[in-house]
Amino acid sequence: MKRGSTLFLRMAVILMGIPVLALCIFGLYKLASNPVNPDYAYILYPILIVMYVSALPFFIALYQAFKLLSYIDKNQSFSELSVKSLKNIKFCAITISILYIVIMPFVFLVADLDDAPGLIIVGMVPAFASMVIAVFAAVLQRLLQEAINIKSENDLTV
Repeated sequence: MKRGSTLFLRMAVILMGIPVLALCIFGLYKLASNPVNPDYAYILYPILIVMYVSALPFFIALYQAFKLLSYIDKNQSFSELSVKSLKNIKFCAITISILYIVIMPFVFLVADLDDAPGLIIVGMVPAFASMVIAVFAAVLQRLLQEAINIKSENDLTV
């Protein structure tokens, strides 16, 4: 693969990480210190904690994607290292999805108190998106593993 393609993808990975890092540093801290409605701030804190905790697997997944792109640059895309990176991305996405499913009761309470039923749908978006990423990574992992197996069989027969 040409280096320009992976360079574009590396920039996309970096651009995905910058807003989340900024949100963790500035946005969530500001929301924790100044809740919109102090009457139900106690419900907001578990949501904020899970959002901070979910940033860790998110950045691990971005790092694994960065490693995967470096393997592609080194012509090691059909290797066990690539399969391991995809496996780690899959586990990170599953972890994020589980974390956001765990906080759904708190999101429901906030939506009920604030009379905002659309908040539940907004709360489900990260869980659904990360599950889609997990399934996609699992499919890619299986395809890559099968390609590696076929390649090793061909190398043995030649």
